[in-house]
Amino acid sequence: MTHTPLDSDLAAPLKAAKPRRIGIDARFYSRHFGIGRYVYELVQNVTTLDTENEYVVFLNQPNYDEFIPSRPGVTKVLADAPHYSLREQLSFVKKLKAARLDLMHFTHFNAPILYRGPSVVTIHDLTLSMYPERRFNGTLRRWAYDLIISSVAHRSRHIIAVSNNTKHDIVNFLRIPEEKISVVYPGVGEEFKPTEDPAAVADLRERLDLKKPYLLYAGVWRSHKNLINLIRAFSLLKAKHDFPGLLAITGLPDPRYAEVTQAVHHYGLNDDVRFVGRVSEEDLILLYNGALSYVIPSLYEGFGLPALEAFACGTPVCASKTSCLPEVCGEGNALFFDPHDPTNIAETLDTLIKDPQLQATLRERGLARAREFSWDTMARSVLEIYNKALS
Repeated sequence: MTHTPLDSDLAAPLKAAKPRRIGIDARFYSRHFGIGRYVYELVQNVTTLDTENEYVVFLNQPNYDEFIPSRPGVTKVLADAPHYSLREQLSFVKKLKAARLDLMHFTHFNAPILYRGPSVVTIHDLTLSMYPERRFNGTLRRWAYDLIISSVAHRSRHIIAVSNNTKHDIVNFLRIPEEKISVVYPGVGEEFKPTEDPAAVADLRERLDLKKPYLLYAGVWRSHKNLINLIRAFSLLKAKHDFPGLLAITGLPDPRYAEVTQAVHHYGLNDDVRFVGRVSEEDLILLYNGALSYVIPSLYEGFGLPALEAFACGTPVCASKTSCLPEVCGEGNALFFDPHDPTNIAETLDTLIKDPQLQATLRERGLARAREFSWDTMARSVLEIYNKALS
């Protein structure tokens, strides 16, 4: 599987005649959600692999206090610049300039448009171009988003896309030449694996009231995540296919998407849907391990990391046949459905639930697929892109 179109040797760390100063925008640094996990693993792996150069890691609180540099030559700076804020566009620029960087890696499209230093940007997806969040529905906010992502993409020396699907969207929506974009897949942490402690899974299920077999969705509540159709499909699974189990949904309830809880009430599923809230990484791994299937009903994803995390835990996956998900899951490793059709979603889930042999096959194939993605490989590919951008 090709992680990047670059042809150079990925085994060698970035080297220069003298140390370069490379900045990493780590304001999303976290182990608890998709982009945050990407930033966390990028910082940890890149700064460990490349001992030739100096790194300046820009963080917000509380991660600034929690971050411990891995070695001498890695320093941290308090950015104090929330995403989508005026400080991001003004005061953050001053801190970037003061760092006297040879290269800056913006790990998300949110970057100061006034910064003119050499840069690389990771674009995870173009979700806001296709499915604007409700806080971005205003004309001014939408204009600001379009301005920032276009400016950052065109000004950067190179763009990292997390999937071929995202690369295709960048080319088509932002009019960026293909040769300026490299596809570098994220990885899956080694901590995501089949548990050797079934008692821990049983304890978690008791604590979260998941005593019956359950399907799992883990993620944020947004319109493109398509939770309404998942709930509709689950109601059909109960009514027409006699599924005796539960649907577990993680994440904090979002008042901007109140229709999620309203749909549960509307379909009479109050006793069958469990809103388990935000969970720790340890509990998430146990949730994956205990689930009959992980369901990813999204209308659009940039990469779909939870599908790979579920694979790595030996959990069968049912996913939308849209955007990057067929690319990332791979042929024959998951069951796919039409996310616009609740009946098809329900039928696909029913096929999996009633076929133990299919479940076993998908477990084995999913485990093998997950092993094709590693954070070490991702970091080595990124170092090659730094080298290209600095040359």
